[in-house]
Amino acid sequence: MSLDIKKERGYLVVLSGPSGVGKGTIGAKMLEAHSDMCFSVSATTREIREGEKEGVNYFYKTKEEFEQMIANGEFLEYMQVFGKNYYGTPRGFVEEKLAGGMSVLLDIDVQGAMVVKKNYPDALLIFIAPPSLEELYRRLVGRGTETLEAVERRFAQAKTEFTYVNNYDFVVVNDDLAVAVQDVEAILRARELSSESYKEQVFGLLNKEAQEN
Repeated sequence: MSLDIKKERGYLVVLSGPSGVGKGTIGAKMLEAHSDMCFSVSATTREIREGEKEGVNYFYKTKEEFEQMIANGEFLEYMQVFGKNYYGTPRGFVEEKLAGGMSVLLDIDVQGAMVVKKNYPDALLIFIAPPSLEELYRRLVGRGTETLEAVERRFAQAKTEFTYVNNYDFVVVNDDLAVAVQDVEAILRARELSSESYKEQVFGLLNKEAQEN
């Protein structure tokens, strides 16, 4: 009897790391390579922008709707930016995708990741790190999208984010993008092979074979 093992439930994968470390690029590579993985769609109270679509870019909510969702415990994590707009990860969307066999990718900051870990202990947390602080600073400056003052703020924030590394399941150093992507792929494969659902299926198949014999 062959063991035809299938993934019955998806995995919640969290990528975190300082700005400029390349986690967004790595996440995009993961989505390209895995048809059974989707990006988590967040809810927000900011206005919809031209070209954006409800349920694709964000779930657009009024402040009252968002705060009611908070009161109902409907977020895995949420934050309010500069005391204005809310952003959050709807628990219902994630649970629906996972139950359907789709893995869900979250690209969030370390504070949000810690909240997700508390609310969803089975989440797989991966910290994307730069090869050095000097290289991270070079990348931040090289983007050319912010003032030097803003770069200095992000760089200082990065040093704080590094203190959360021990709370993550894995750390991937993004020195070479192709290698970093391979490392994340290896982590996902290891998570898949260690899943409880796979173990249950193996024992179920072996028990079935024993009964038939």
